[in-house]
Parts: sequence; structure tokens; C-alpha cells
Amino acid sequence: MARIDFHASSIEVARNLIGASVFIDGVGGRIVETEAYDESDPASHSFSGVTPRNAVMFGAPGRAYVYRSYGLHWCLNFVCMPAGHGAGVLIRALEPTRGIDLMRERRGLDDLRLLCSGPGRLGQALGVTHALNALRLDRKPFRLVPRAEDDLGRVASGTRIGLSKAKDLPWRFALAGSPFLSKPLRAG
Repeated sequence: MARIDFHASSIEVARNLIGASVFIDGVGGRIVETEAYDESDPASHSFSGVTPRNAVMFGAPGRAYVYRSYGLHWCLNFVCMPAGHGAGVLIRALEPTRGIDLMRERRGLDDLRLLCSGPGRLGQALGVTHALNALRLDRKPFRLVPRAEDDLGRVASGTRIGLSKAKDLPWRFALAGSPFLSKPLRAG
């Protein structure tokens, strides 16, 4: 298993997280979709510099950056790059593997494919809240398991979803053929 190096670029980290598994208090699964963001990217929260909301993105790599999207959903991101450089990876979708009954209860549905297919759904299923913001990914309540090398050749890329700026960058990564993606990949 390859170790995840959060000191790397967000593009590299986003690619390397595909096939890894993330758990929060034992609930989670295999990461099948991510998106990379960087301070040079106009679609990134860090593009305009440090604010109270995004300060974690400029801090130590290997921490959670949690924010509320559209005032409704908590989204989970992993901070990367050296401290001082605002970069992160949005965890867009998981293949649920542990704590499935609790995920179903939190989401109010049974369809395994829809439990974590999208950042808002994933956040709700895993019980993500702002209380996780800035916490280290190598300590409880998190557990991160690197992917097996077998998954390396199955990583595909395409353009990111739901953006008005920098929407043509091929910074969305997915496990090719996974039925748990939020949406099919579009070519970059």
C-alpha cells in the first residue's frame, strides 16, 4: 500500500486518494471520486487569500477542511501542500463499506449507491460537521487507509462539477467504472 503524502500538490493528492478508504468514528468506505483545488485556481476557496472560513486550507497539510455548501451540506476536504499554500481535495464520493446501517439512518434511504454519491450526501452519511474542521487525518475520529497498488491503473480524470470558474480543468478524479460516482466523468 502506498502512503498518502499530503505535502504533495492537490492534483497529486486527489489522484492518490482514489481507492484509499476514509472512516469517521468507524463509518465510511473507499474513496471513488475527488476534486483538486489550489490557491491559483479561481474556483478554490483559497483563491482570494486567507479568511476565517478557509484558514485551515493555509495551515498544516493532512488536516480536514470542512465547510457548509449552499448553507445546507457539510463538505469534507483534505488539506495538502506545504503550510502557507492554500490547497485541498474535496472528497466527492465513497463506496460505503462500514457503518452502512448508520449511514442509511442518517440519510433516510436504503439505496447503497446513493448513500455517499456526492459531497453533501457523503457529509451527511459520515456525520460530518464543522466540529471536524482542522482535525488531523491521522488521528481519531479519522482513519485513513491508503489504496492498494492494484487501483493505480483504474484512476480516471475529467472536469470538475458545478463550477462557474475554471470548470474546464481536468482536476476531478474517479475510480473508473465505479457505480458510486456522483456523476459520470466528462473529458477534460
